[in-house]
Formats: sequence, C-alpha cells, structure tokens
Amino acid sequence: MTMMDSAKNDNAHGNILPGGNLKLDRFDVKGELPQRRLLAWRDRVGHVIDVLPSLAQLEMPFNASIDRYRIGDRVFTDCVSDALLLRRSVARISTDNIRDYAFHVFTDGGIESIGGVHAPRSRNGKRPLASIVALDMNQPVRMHRSSCRVLTLFVPRANVEAALPHAESIHGRVFENTTPLTGLLVEHVAALAKNLPGISASEANKALDSSVQLLLAAFGKQASLSGNARAAVRAAMFDKARRYVQANLHQAALSPASLLDALQLPRPTMYRLFEHEGGLGAYIRNCRLREAATELVRFPNLPVSKIAYGLGFNSASDFTRAFRRAYEMSPQDLRAMALWGISNDIENNAAGAGEKTQRGGNAVQLSDMTWPAAMAAPSSPRTRGSKLPSETMKMDSRVRGNDA
Repeated sequence: MTMMDSAKNDNAHGNILPGGNLKLDRFDVKGELPQRRLLAWRDRVGHVIDVLPSLAQLEMPFNASIDRYRIGDRVFTDCVSDALLLRRSVARISTDNIRDYAFHVFTDGGIESIGGVHAPRSRNGKRPLASIVALDMNQPVRMHRSSCRVLTLFVPRANVEAALPHAESIHGRVFENTTPLTGLLVEHVAALAKNLPGISASEANKALDSSVQLLLAAFGKQASLSGNARAAVRAAMFDKARRYVQANLHQAALSPASLLDALQLPRPTMYRLFEHEGGLGAYIRNCRLREAATELVRFPNLPVSKIAYGLGFNSASDFTRAFRRAYEMSPQDLRAMALWGISNDIENNAAGAGEKTQRGGNAVQLSDMTWPAAMAAPSSPRTRGSKLPSETMKMDSRVRGNDA
C-alpha cells in the first residue's frame, strides 16, 4: 500500500488545484483548543508515525500545520511544526501496510538524532542538524526533530527499488547541510513546494520526478549502491552476504567469521559494507530478531523458547532481553498485538487463513496488512515516561488521512 492509497481514506475533501489531478488537503492545529493542539497533531499523524510527547510538552503551547498535495499516485507534504520526538515502531508497521520510501527535506531546522545516534559536535560545540533524511516506511525509526519546516516526498517502493539495488540500506541515512550538493537538493525541493500551488498536475509530476531522481542519485552514491563498476561489485558482494545470512539464520554456528570463511570475501570490504547496519555481527543478530518476530506471529502455538533456540540464542531469557532491547516489547507482547490485528482483519474482511505446517501448531497466513515482509534494525531504548507501542496503538483506532 502506498501513501496515496491510504490518503483515499481521508475524510477531508481538499481543494482541487490547477490541472484537475492535483489536490491539496490542509490541517492546522490552530483550530484546536490550546491544550488539545499537540494531542490533535498526534491524532492526525498517529496512524503512520507515533508522536511521543513529554508531560512538559503537553502543558506548553504547540504549533503545527501541514499541506498535503496529491499528485496523481504520489504524495508531497509541506509541514511546519514545533520540536517533536517521533517513532515508527514495529507495532505500527505490523498494523498498517504503508511501504513507501519517505525523503524528508528540511528548509528550516532538522533532525537532531535518528535511531538514538546523535551527530558529532562541531568545533563550536553544537551538533549539526540533518537536512535530508531517507526513511524506508517498512523499517522502524525513532528520531528527534527540532522546530522545523520539512518537505516530504513519498515515493512508491517499486520506484525506489527499481533505481537502487538493496534500497532498504538507505533507511536512516542523512545529509547535513554542509555541502553544495545538499544545498542544491534543499533549494530544488523548496522551489517545488513554492511552485506547486500554481502549476498543473503534469508540470508537478515532472518537477517531482526530477527531485526524486536527484535524491535517489545522492543517497545511492552515499550508500555505494550506484555510480560505477566498483559500486556494482560492492552491491554483488553485499547481496551474496545477505543471501548467505538469510539461508543460515537457523544455524547456531552462523557468525561473521563463518560467513567470511564460507564466502571467501575480503574482510575489510565486508565490514565497510555493513557499517551502516552497526557491523556484520549486529546485522546477523538483527536478522535473527526479525525472523523471530515473523515466527512469533506465523506460529502462534510454537513456544518462545523453541523459536529462540532455533535461531541460535543461548537461552529464552537471552532472546527475550535482546528482543525487548531491539523492539521495546517482549516477544509475548508482540505476538498478542499481532494476533489482535489479525483477528480484526478477519472480522473486517471476512477472510480467515490457516494451514497446518510441519513446524507444529496452526500457522497464521499473514497479509501485508497485518505484518511487514521484513523488519528493520532495532530502535533506540525507550525513554522514561514514553508509552509502549501497544499503549500508543490503543489511543486511537480511527482511520485518518496520511500526513507523516
């Protein structure tokens, strides 16, 4: 499902702009009572990304507005807001089917940290803000955003994957506004936002295409996924290593050393390729945790301990600690939450699914609506006072238009 598909659920009719196929929807919290503004904003975007307000923020004035343009089958948003802590969690991914890539371009402010990682301080002691951020909506993310104006291009997954091999590796990558290239990209997207209200849908599509191409080229080069023969060789090695890991997740002996020994690939190159994943060892561990999350849902009667041992963990307690550290909930909580979503899908769509498997018990057949095809690298530790994904999800189950 794309952001455009989800936007069709929006109750707001919006305004038709020149060209007949370009539609604008606008939302501003100024129409809410002061004490309700931050909560109204959370409600507006909560079906896509969770807003995690502190108690202090709830007691302070809050301002935010968003313009959402529907350009054919694509979505472009222009958002101004006060500082926020945002999270797209495993629970959120498990209950929606939004799988686009989102490219956030900041004309003011930016990302202070993403995934719990802060940018290094510059000589004046200040941390530079990330001006451009790429997000795969099929992967969890947690980010601190300053007061800002951010322009977001939602690009269908198929388009990104057609342009970049292993496109999921650009998730969480950033550009700081310290280079001419970044400045050019920001200016280009800002010009698009400025011109959108007065141009036709065909002109908007052309301008959007050029912006997307520039962003994909920049992130592809940064991730060494495009550009020349060497990049092609690196992409091939990366793919070979990933396939080996996926094929051996249930082998207790799987490790960085066993992979390098089996594939006879250069150690320095391999470690550079997986640096963005936290290292080769972290990548293997995260893949095992993602597979565990899938099995917890696919095999609801399979004991957690069997899943843990089957994926190379030394004990059920070690597995539970690692799982909670990565996904901010226990394996049992995730299984219960996903099964709750599945039962709702069955009730709403009159479609049940189940099959006996050799693993034992009933296997639940998952659609894209109930579970992602893949889960991503762990999010950062939960902060004191923030709510668990299950608590956030229970706050509002209404369907709203997509504005993340």
